[in-house]
Amino acid sequence: MQERHDAPLAPLTTFRLGGPAARLITATTDAEVIAAVREADATGTPLLLIGGGSNLVIGDKGFAGTALVIATKGFDLDGTRLELAAGEVWTDAVARTVEAGLAGIECLAGIPGSAGATPIQNVGAYGQEVSSTITEVIAYDRHTRETVTVPNADCAFSYRHSRFKADPERYVVLRVRFELEDADGLSGPVKYAETARALGVEPGDRVPLAAARETVLKLRSGKGMVLDPEDHDTWSAGSFFTNPILTDAQFAAFHARVQERLGDGVEPPAYQAGEGHTKTSAAWLIDKAGFTKGYGTGPVRISTKHTLALTNRGEATTEDLLALAREVVAGVREAFGITLVNEPVTVGVSL
Repeated sequence: MQERHDAPLAPLTTFRLGGPAARLITATTDAEVIAAVREADATGTPLLLIGGGSNLVIGDKGFAGTALVIATKGFDLDGTRLELAAGEVWTDAVARTVEAGLAGIECLAGIPGSAGATPIQNVGAYGQEVSSTITEVIAYDRHTRETVTVPNADCAFSYRHSRFKADPERYVVLRVRFELEDADGLSGPVKYAETARALGVEPGDRVPLAAARETVLKLRSGKGMVLDPEDHDTWSAGSFFTNPILTDAQFAAFHARVQERLGDGVEPPAYQAGEGHTKTSAAWLIDKAGFTKGYGTGPVRISTKHTLALTNRGEATTEDLLALAREVVAGVREAFGITLVNEPVTVGVSL
């Protein structure tokens, strides 16, 4: 277990932003993770967990506590059952399941971060969510001071949410177990219309696993959503805002605002999100509120490839990022009466 003091945190995040940690520990085994967490809890030391750093916004003042990098390794495949250590690089794990001919997470290719973060956010993209394949999450429970196994049914998965996100001070994810599908080298049914169009198939069709993965990677790359140190459009946390889910009454009011602002006949994106609820597009809201691709003149700007990503152009601070995020939130609220919610976790700061 490595330990450093006054250690920079910005290089550990995809935003490349944030001040230093008073203490930085890197743990490579579950036992080391648990020991570091127990020590912090016993001494009342604030604790920040870091995986791939793709979902973190750390304040410029840094973190006055212990930052714990979870760098555990473990890729165990038994038939269609997969167990990943929390520190496994997610994109690498997806690639290996595709190589093994197993379907279920192939459309989640290119998502930065670690395996342990996937159940927390219920990571999803291009028609797949990890909640559909996760069977169990192994976690350290800081309340009971025990390692627990949480079955899928008890994870409280919903859109970009879970019991682990709802109670972030309680659980430390150690391992994630999945049940994948052997479909003779084919993907799961293609659910996302954009993916189907790019593949030249109909929604519901299956395609070769490698083709599904490669297509998703191309789509993500075109939106600046695949990490590239030379491309500042990827110096981000990916989608900065979640897609709003509205009640019927809220959607009706929103629809009226759209008609008033953009004219009769303009229909906002609308997707069923359970009985009495409709999901709309945060990217559409941002764009129609006047924040187009490349918006901004400072060191933080909206991506030139995707309106949902706020990007560090190279010399930014976290305060620069927050200023643009707040401007976007205020603009969308004024235009459409909807308050966007940030997807990344904020540390020492808030919108």
